[in-house]
Amino acid sequence: MGRQKAIRPLGGATYSCVATLPIANNSLSSDTEGPISGGGGFADSYYQPLILGWKTERADVRLNYGFLAPTGQYNSTSSNNVGSGYWTHTIASGQTLYLTSNKATVLSAFELYEFHTTQQGTNIHPGENLNLDYSVTRIFRLGQNLRLQLGPVGYEQWQTTDKTGPTIRPAQSAAHYRVNSLGFASNLLLPARKVTLGFKYFGEFSNKSTFQGYSVQITGSVSF
Repeated sequence: MGRQKAIRPLGGATYSCVATLPIANNSLSSDTEGPISGGGGFADSYYQPLILGWKTERADVRLNYGFLAPTGQYNSTSSNNVGSGYWTHTIASGQTLYLTSNKATVLSAFELYEFHTTQQGTNIHPGENLNLDYSVTRIFRLGQNLRLQLGPVGYEQWQTTDKTGPTIRPAQSAAHYRVNSLGFASNLLLPARKVTLGFKYFGEFSNKSTFQGYSVQITGSVSF
């Protein structure tokens, strides 16, 4: 869940801040090794104390700083973790372009760079990474207060620096991972009640130095 407060600082930008407190349930398995890990509960929380946004008639832009706090359960000897065991600082930007005058068709992109600290219990420092999310969606009116948003989505992830630590071999350190994914998204919007329900499916392909699979995301939000 998140809570946002907006004001108008100098320069015409809108300032806001967000806290995300997730409940997670995850499972990781391999075709060759079977179940690897899984767990559930309160996961790592994400705080964005600085978000600046600019709006024009056909585009929106955001810049923000945030940090991921290791509030989720993590133990280096456990297989039921829902946390990472380290802090992460982030710098991000998002762009939304309205391709039609009624703003029904939208091209969106979001870039995020992550700076990690050392993992507790292992003294491993994960490599820094760059993330890119993108989508092209269209909103269809289903009723006076009901909208459906549909379209293709995707993401890319690149490890940009070496992974280091006392148990990391040189070959592991130099093996930077790469993730590619395409899928589709749908969102049910109730503007009058400020409620959004979302569903996303992603299928990964041509990954490098990491697991490859698929993911399903179900989300809900209420604005105050």
